[in-house]
Amino acid sequence: MGNENGRLAGKVAIITGASTGTGPVMAKRFVREGARVLLSARREELVLQAAAEAGDGAIGMRADVTNEDDVRAMVDRCMEEFGQVDILLNNAAAPGKDLYVWEQTVENFNSTLAVDLTAAMLCTREVLNRSMLERRTGSIVNFSSTAAWNGIPRKTHYVSAKAALRALTKTIALEVGEYGIRCNCLVPGGIETELWSNWGRRMAAEQGIEFEEWKVTALEAVPLRTISQPEDIANLALFLAGDESRTITGQSINCDAGGVMVG
Repeated sequence: MGNENGRLAGKVAIITGASTGTGPVMAKRFVREGARVLLSARREELVLQAAAEAGDGAIGMRADVTNEDDVRAMVDRCMEEFGQVDILLNNAAAPGKDLYVWEQTVENFNSTLAVDLTAAMLCTREVLNRSMLERRTGSIVNFSSTAAWNGIPRKTHYVSAKAALRALTKTIALEVGEYGIRCNCLVPGGIETELWSNWGRRMAAEQGIEFEEWKVTALEAVPLRTISQPEDIANLALFLAGDESRTITGQSINCDAGGVMVG
């Protein structure tokens, strides 16, 4: 089963938020590189389909990663099926509702933090306790957003969560390093998914222009004049998950065609 010579041969990964967008693409790539993968998401039918399409060695299950019992059940399932967890991709995310801060609601703010921040802590805690600490190995990858470097109007909830993920990443890396475990943060800019396109169409409509015109303007703002595809994110996630990045930890690495340059 799987690719015995792949870059992730013998490793087991959990990918959250794996029903649509980059999640299924990362799952396919990881399976192709020899990993056994558990995909989880709230939409059961979609995540089961994504697991089937990822190929042999992939399983899917419904899990709400804001719910502690669901997170425990997710890790339990992975341990029962595969016996270990080597890689955790905290990919689950929610954009929340666009509101100016003077319109912001506690429900919108806290529910976004629950998915985009707290869930990463819960999943990390469980895989550490169930497998990684004892085996003294593991790679945890959180997923932030370049929106959290400079902020975006009407996104206080989302930006706050995604910025906090970078700090969470550094703290986890400090705590788990002595156990041979790494934690990094992948920071995408725009990714050409349905979610991004829907947001772009909404922005274009507010500006009274066509989506294609809005897209051209958006791409002109980045040096490479392009937008990441899900495969680009999967490539970086693969590198951070595997042994090729064995001395990289606590880092937030942008994948955004040069839109944000840190340093």
